[in-house]
Amino acid sequence: MNLKTKCLIVEDEPLAAEVIENYLSKLPNVVLLGVCTDAIKASEKLHTEEVDLLFLDINMPEVSGIDFLRTLLITAVKRPQIIITTAYRDFAVDAFELNVLDYLVKPIPITRFMQAMNKYYQSLQHEISNRIVEQQPLPFIYVKADKKTQKLLLKDIVYIESLKDYVKIHTNNKVIVTKHQISHFEDNLPEQDFMRIHRSFIIAVNKIQAFNADHIDILDIELPIGRSYREKVAQRLRPTNTRLT
Repeated sequence: MNLKTKCLIVEDEPLAAEVIENYLSKLPNVVLLGVCTDAIKASEKLHTEEVDLLFLDINMPEVSGIDFLRTLLITAVKRPQIIITTAYRDFAVDAFELNVLDYLVKPIPITRFMQAMNKYYQSLQHEISNRIVEQQPLPFIYVKADKKTQKLLLKDIVYIESLKDYVKIHTNNKVIVTKHQISHFEDNLPEQDFMRIHRSFIIAVNKIQAFNADHIDILDIELPIGRSYREKVAQRLRPTNTRLT
């Protein structure tokens, strides 16, 4: 993993802070931004620097670690991932209710420390994967309708209905009429997402609510399955061993 993780230790016991600092020094992709001896200094640090991972003691002067966690929930500052490091087991429930990543009880063995770090790396990878998905453009097609070329997201298509020389594209919130053959859409729409069930109908597979041998229900609309399409539809809808007869 090439990303550098920016860490902050919030700990008023020098020896405890030194242990965590020593463990972090063994990890090549970690940057320690510093050690804060109380929550007030930590709050100032969070407002001036971007912190990815916070190691937080509970028993501290003035503001406890748990109270500090609660303030992070209501402040505008970006909250880092939190790993509790404490000598007290009694606050684990409170800490996890405040969505901490892990709860380490002192003295902290390096094996337990690495388990917590592995949790962090897994959560980071999940976050990166989600960002990649969010950044990818949604698939779409262009259709000509109302003397314009319109962009149509594939996720909005419910079903397509053929009317001789015209096609009605039924979406979640409107109907688009375009001068195309239904075969044009059958050839160009992704097969994994759409299925032709009749000479006059193509449906979005993920919009199916129910089906039997003769019909498929989509958004409370009953569409017929053509006789020549039954076997193909049966094979497509058979992953759960359901059989059309």
